[in-house]
Formats: sequence, structure tokens, C-alpha cells
Amino acid sequence: MEVVSQRVTDNNWGNHYVNSTNISIYALANCYQDLPHQDCLLCYAASRTRLPRCLPGKSGRIYLDGCFLRYDQYNFFNETTDSAKDTVNCSSSIAVATGQELATLNASAGNLIDELTKTAVANGGYAAANLNGVYGLAQCWKTVSTSGCKKCLDKASRDIKRCFPNRDARALIAGCYLRYSTQNFLNDPSGNSSGGVSKGVIVAIVLGVTAFTMLALSAAYTARKRSLRRKRARINLGKISNSYNKSSLNFKYENLEKATNYFDPSTKVGQGGNGSVYKGTLPNGNVIAVKRLFFNTRQWVDDFFNEVNLIHGIEHKNLVKLLGCSIEGPESLLVYEFVTNKSLDQYLFGNYLSFLFHT
Repeated sequence: MEVVSQRVTDNNWGNHYVNSTNISIYALANCYQDLPHQDCLLCYAASRTRLPRCLPGKSGRIYLDGCFLRYDQYNFFNETTDSAKDTVNCSSSIAVATGQELATLNASAGNLIDELTKTAVANGGYAAANLNGVYGLAQCWKTVSTSGCKKCLDKASRDIKRCFPNRDARALIAGCYLRYSTQNFLNDPSGNSSGGVSKGVIVAIVLGVTAFTMLALSAAYTARKRSLRRKRARINLGKISNSYNKSSLNFKYENLEKATNYFDPSTKVGQGGNGSVYKGTLPNGNVIAVKRLFFNTRQWVDDFFNEVNLIHGIEHKNLVKLLGCSIEGPESLLVYEFVTNKSLDQYLFGNYLSFLFHT
């Protein structure tokens, strides 16, 4: 995931794979193109915190309103559709359309979806627009070919139209994402209707300029507050990352994977309520015990790393020495010295550490 994270930082999307004799892992992250870069990084971070919910499953897909994250054991990068897992989400807090509004929604949303599909295929896999008060976005993953994008969006188009009369719906397909809504969810100001602005609308804007100014000031204030919240979140996340990367406790997730032969079941030496423990060997020959912890939220990561810093220096005859940790992979890992003459289960799943990490 470290390679994928760097590529998302550089390009707003990224993919990577690890292929060995024991395990193969393929991963893809793709932000939708209407998302500004900083919002893309925040969306990707949010999807990473949800990834542990898929474990210990061998595959997982996370669709958010801004980005997509997936991992699997086979090369799915060119996959367009999946009859077993493709789905649509028709649920919405917006009331369904009825009467004449339903007829208008069917016509406008139907035409918009058809136009989005054509435009996205011709535009490198992305399109966003609105038509008569209906907003839409189509996004194919960067690893999907032009023909694959068309195939995926054609299916998404057929499936999502079954959501009428719902005013908001999403098609979640293996190779693409499609959404329409009567509420404007687009982040890119260029996602406008091609039909132009009517003279009546122009006259209304001119006559209501005072009210518009007041609304603009209110919107600017709201946007400023939102920007400050995002900035604080990025600063806090950066402090955790900088502290972690500079610390001697830092173990790379990939190195611990290799040390345990990609968490091969034969290296497993214990199981507890907080996770599993595996025996591993570092490149320098040191034998270690790696404990996998299947929970990852930003607040928890912060608290987790502070706890690691706290107990790293503790030495006691009844405690296994904590060597460090990893928080950059799909789950958090603790690294201990490996004890050969005593029960590792007793040390790593005993009451003391259970108390320590649950207070």
C-alpha cells in the first residue's frame, strides 16, 4: 500500500501488485476527477481506515463519493464488470419523485446518463454534467481500456435507470462508477449543463444581485470554515506521520510481510482477541514476533503510536520487549522480540497488554 499511497499523492490514482510463490496481492486506488487534489488525499485516507473492515477477507472494494479502493488476489486491473459483485445503490434520504416530476426526472436523468456515458468514453474515462436540475458523474478506473470503459458504463447505465423514481442513485461496477442526483454533488465547476443559461435566469440574477451577494458572503464564510477544518486535519495527520517516520520504532509493512513469508499460516504461533501473532525473521537474522491488530482509525492510530512510544522502553522479566510497530499497511502491526523458552501466547495475549491497549 505504500507504493499505491505515493502514486495517489503524485497522480490522484495508483495501482501496484506483489506476486510471490505464496501470495499475490493486487491493489488499486482511484479518485474521481472532479475531486481537488487535497480532497483526493483525504478521501483516500478515509478509504484506508475502512479497509480493515474487509479483513481477513482475501478481497475488498470500497466505494466512496470521491474515490475507490480495491485489493484482490488476482489481476483485476482490466476487469470491467463482475456479475457476482456489481451492484446499484438506489437508497437516498431525498424523497422519491412523483407525478409530473417523475416524468421530468425520467427524461432528464435518462438523457443525462446516456450523454455522460458517451462523453466519458471519448474523454479518457470521465464526465460530469447537469441537465434540468439533475447532476451526474461517470468515472472509469485508469487501468481500464477505452472499450472496457464503454462496456462498464453501458452496464452501469442500464442498472442505474432501474432506480427511478429515486432522486439519487449510484452504480458500483467493477471497472467504473456512475451517479445521478437532483442535488448538486459535483466538485468541479466545469460540470455544467451544455444547454446555456436562459434570458429569464439572467434577468433574475441581475434583479437579485443584492441577495446573491449576501448568499455569496455566507457561502464564502462556510467554505472558509470547511477549509480550516481540512487544514487542521492535514496538519494533525502530518504530525503523526512525521513523528512515526523519524522514530526508530518504524518498521515497514512490506518488510514484516516478507519476514513472516506474507503471514503464512505455518508461521502463526498464537491467536487472541486483539489479533494473531506470527514468527518472522528479519534480513539481519533477528527472529521476531509480529502481532496483527485489525482496527485502524485516525484517532486510534494516534493513540496507538503514543502507546508504542510509551512502552517501548519498558523492560521487565515478565514482559516481552516491544521493538516497534507499523501503521502504514492495511492493518497495524506490533513487533516484539521472539521468546523461545516461554509461552508467547502468555506474553502477548495476557491480561497486562489487554488492559494496556483497551484503557
